[in-house]
Amino acid sequence: MAIKRRKKTEKKKIKHWYTVIAPEAFESKELGEITGTDEDALINRIVPISLCDITGKFSQANLYTTLKLRVKEVKGNNAYTSLIGHELSPNYIKTLARRRRSLLSSVMDITTKDDKKVRLKIVAITREKISQTMKKNVKTALLEEVMNATKEADYKTLMDDIIYGKMATRLFNRLKTVTPMKRVEFKKTELFEELA
Repeated sequence: MAIKRRKKTEKKKIKHWYTVIAPEAFESKELGEITGTDEDALINRIVPISLCDITGKFSQANLYTTLKLRVKEVKGNNAYTSLIGHELSPNYIKTLARRRRSLLSSVMDITTKDDKKVRLKIVAITREKISQTMKKNVKTALLEEVMNATKEADYKTLMDDIIYGKMATRLFNRLKTVTPMKRVEFKKTELFEELA
C-alpha cells in the first residue's frame, strides 16, 4: 500500500484589519473595518453599505438603499473608497408594484459633464394599468427628462440627486403630466470603470 505524503503548504498569510473610509461626498466618515492579507488584496474590493449607516438617518428610503463603494487607495490602516453605484432592495420595488398598476423599466447609459459613463436603471409605476401606447409615451417622456437632467451634471451631483431622491421627484413631476403616477425610482446605478 502506497503512503501519501502531505505536500508542504505555504504559510498562511496573516490578515490585518483596515478601517473603511467613505468618499469625501460622505464627509470621509469611518464606516467599519474589513480584513485583508495586504494592501494589494484590498485594492478594487467592493464594499456594500446601507445609506442609513452612512447618514445615520433611518428613513424608509435610506433603509432600502445600498451604496457600492470601491477601495481605491490604502494608506496605513485606512482603506479609502469611491462611490461606484447604488441599488434599491428588490423587496422594496415589489412592495410598490401591486396589481392593477403598470411597471415600466428603462435602462440608460449616460455620460456626465466630467466624462464618467453611468448606467441608470429606472422603474416607473403608474397608479393604474395603462395601454401600450401610453407606456410608449411615458418611456419617451422619461428618457427626455433624464437626458435633460443629466447633460449638465457632474458625477458627484448626479449621484447626490439620485441617492437623495431629487432626480426621482423631478421625473415623477414630469411623468404625472402624461398619466397618473404612483412612484418613480432609480433601481440601480453603475459606474463604468477602468480598473488598474
